[in-house]
Amino acid sequence: MAKVGVLLLNLGGPERIQDVGPFLYNLFSDPEIIRLPTPLLQKPLAWLISSLRSSKSQEAYKAIGGGSPLRRITDQQARELQSELRSRSVEATTYVAMRYWHPFTESAVADIKADHVDEVVVLPLYPHFSISTSGSSFRELQRLRQADPAFAHLPIRCIRSWYDHPGYIGAMAELITRQLQSCADPANAHIFFSAHGVPKSYVEEAGDPYQTEIESCADLIMARLEADLGHRNPFTLAYQSRVGPVEWLKPYTDEALVRLGEEGVKELVVVPISFVSEHIETLEEIDIEYREIATEAGITNFQRVPALDVTPSFISGLADLVQESIAGPEVNLDQASQLPKRVKLYPQEKWSWGWNNSSEVWNGRLAMVGFSAFLLELLSGKGPLHALGLL
Repeated sequence: MAKVGVLLLNLGGPERIQDVGPFLYNLFSDPEIIRLPTPLLQKPLAWLISSLRSSKSQEAYKAIGGGSPLRRITDQQARELQSELRSRSVEATTYVAMRYWHPFTESAVADIKADHVDEVVVLPLYPHFSISTSGSSFRELQRLRQADPAFAHLPIRCIRSWYDHPGYIGAMAELITRQLQSCADPANAHIFFSAHGVPKSYVEEAGDPYQTEIESCADLIMARLEADLGHRNPFTLAYQSRVGPVEWLKPYTDEALVRLGEEGVKELVVVPISFVSEHIETLEEIDIEYREIATEAGITNFQRVPALDVTPSFISGLADLVQESIAGPEVNLDQASQLPKRVKLYPQEKWSWGWNNSSEVWNGRLAMVGFSAFLLELLSGKGPLHALGLL
C-alpha cells in the first residue's frame, strides 16, 4: 500500500505576544503581500512596517487571549484527518506547513522526506483560491522543489480549491442551521456571509478567481439550507479586513452591517465563510469590532457561526478530498497555481500600487512614504522612531 503524505497549508499566526513582530516581518517579506518594483526593498520595508505595526497588532492579540489559536487548531485538524483516512484504509500521515510562522513549509518538507512517503497530496486549508493564500503557498513549494532534487522527484498532487465540495457545503450548512436555532425567528433571521477581502485589482488585473468562488460558495450554501430547512432566509455577502485607500472587493462588512441596521434588521447570523479555523479575524475582528458596529446600528441579536475547526462532517469532507485527489487525475504545482491571466508577480514588470488580502497590510503608497521617512530619520538621527525607542 502506498504511503501518502497529506500536506496541510495554512497562514500561521503568532502564538505569543512576543511572536507578533517576527510574524509580521515574515508576512511583509512575502512579495505577494507587498508588491514592490524591486526585491531589494522587500526586507527593509518589512522590518519598518512590522516595527510600526507590532504595537497595534499586539493589542488585538491580547484581546483574544495573547496569541493566535491557529496552530493548535490546525494540528488538531491534521490529527483528526489522519485518523479518518487511516480508518478508511488509507496509509496516510498528515503534515502542517504554515506560510509565515512555525511550523514553516521547510520543516514540513523535511519531515515528509524523513518519513519516505511515496506521494504527497497538498491540501490548502483555504476553501477558495487566491493569489496570496493558496497561490503563495503553492509557489513556496515550487521554490523548495527547485532547490531540493530529492523533494523534486517526489510525486505531488494538489487540491487547488474546494469551495463547492459537498462535504464543505454540508458542514457549513450544519453549523449555520444550529446557530439559526438560537434566533427568535429562525426562518427570517438574516444570514450574513463575511469573507476576507482582496484588492479589486487582483481580480480585475490578475484574474484571481477568489470573488467568483466566494459568490458561488455562498449561493451553494444557501441552496443547501433551503433544501434542508424548507425555506430561504434573506442573506448578504460582504468582505472584511480591508486596509489602505485602494479599492477592495465590495460591499465592505462594516458598511453592510450599518446598512442592514438602517433597514431594520434585528437578528443577524454572521458566517465567516472563508475561514475554517478560529483566529484573529473571527475572534477579534468579527466578535469584537463588527459586533460593536452592528449593535450601534440597531441589530439586537448578533449571532456568529463558529469556524469549522474539527467538526466531524468537515473532517470527513477533507478525507473525501484527499481520496478523490489520489484516485483522480494528477494536478501538479504549476497547474494548481495557474491564473487565467499571466502576470509576473515578483518582481513586477510594471509598478502597481496596492497590496493583497491580509488584515495586517497597508497600502503601497503609505508604505513607500514611510520607507522614505525611515531612511531620512536613519540618516538624521532624529524623528518619531527615535522618540519611541525603535531606533
